[in-house]
Amino acid sequence: MKYFGLIWTSLFRKPVRSALTFGSIFIAFLLFGVLQSVSVALTEGPDLAGVDRLVVAPKYSIIDDIPLAYQERIRAIQGVGTIAHQSWFGGTYKDSTNFFPRWPVPPREFMQVYSEYAMPEEQKRAFANTRTGAIVGKTIAEKYDMNLGDKIVLIPDIWQNKDNGPWEFDLVGIYDSEDEAFQNQMFMNYEYFDEYRSFGSGGVGTFVLKLTEPARSAEIAVEIDAMFANSNDETKTSTEKAYNQMFAKQMGDIGFIMTSILSAVFFTILLLTGNTMSQAIRERIPELAILKTLGFTNVGVLIIVLTEAIFIALIAAIPAIALAGIVVQAPAIGSAMPFLADSELTNTVIMQGIGLAVLLGLVAGGPPAIRAMRLGITDALGEHA
Repeated sequence: MKYFGLIWTSLFRKPVRSALTFGSIFIAFLLFGVLQSVSVALTEGPDLAGVDRLVVAPKYSIIDDIPLAYQERIRAIQGVGTIAHQSWFGGTYKDSTNFFPRWPVPPREFMQVYSEYAMPEEQKRAFANTRTGAIVGKTIAEKYDMNLGDKIVLIPDIWQNKDNGPWEFDLVGIYDSEDEAFQNQMFMNYEYFDEYRSFGSGGVGTFVLKLTEPARSAEIAVEIDAMFANSNDETKTSTEKAYNQMFAKQMGDIGFIMTSILSAVFFTILLLTGNTMSQAIRERIPELAILKTLGFTNVGVLIIVLTEAIFIALIAAIPAIALAGIVVQAPAIGSAMPFLADSELTNTVIMQGIGLAVLLGLVAGGPPAIRAMRLGITDALGEHA
């Protein structure tokens, strides 16, 4: 700490250069915090034990369907309670920029399985009893100025209807949930969807099971998959979190993508910071020589330069990581991509970020610090006389 004043003064000797370096490192660690948090959310090993909801999905691809007829066979398994199902609808609302997930579901069963979706009882009844009924989350209703009784018109992309025209739904309910990330979806009556679509009748995207015996969740998952093994439509039963991970992985290798981005960013920042530190040392050779003249040891000069590099990395990285924690928990993240709604800045990511900042400072500041340590007083003063 006795060198703190000297280090602080040296940092702002060239304020513009220091600010640019700070900004570059800040952006790099903001990116690190966000991407690493997302990567952890998508790759962290799920635990089947004790969960009260399971997702039964196609084994090989999320674009496959599962026969609706599987439902009764699954229901017969001990520990399985209410069964709902959902299918990806797609479509366009007004224009392609208005994206939000849309799912055909069985209304009564869906509201029982997802009891956290709060909605007045009369709206639940209207959803169950209206063939063309649909409900939307509070966020969607506010964003697009939707009101009960409105007609919602969707232009199909995947699911063409039998008239080859747009789909029309009646808005009969607006639901709320504690987690704003889940208020961005639309659900419509599966029965109408299944009858009116031009192909694929009798299939669903996934089953969602509410268990009466959560303690048997792992056994139930194994039993379901064994039941349909070697059939034309094999299944993969998992937790909702594991299903979200599978959904994301089928869009690409998230871990490889994250690693590639972060490697490119940090290599660039390392070059930038190393060059900045080297330039700063070259400009301060006479000052360092004077410090040695005043009694500073070679090791002392090494510590000053190295600490300066680590310090600038830390004062940029720490607020950047803190901001990343706010960003990954923003409702907009879960709204745009529901499978990322569980993303959070974990203690592991925080410690990785701080460790990486220290390492960045050591690697970038190491060469100029060693040069400063080896600096000869006579040569340095003579060179800049």
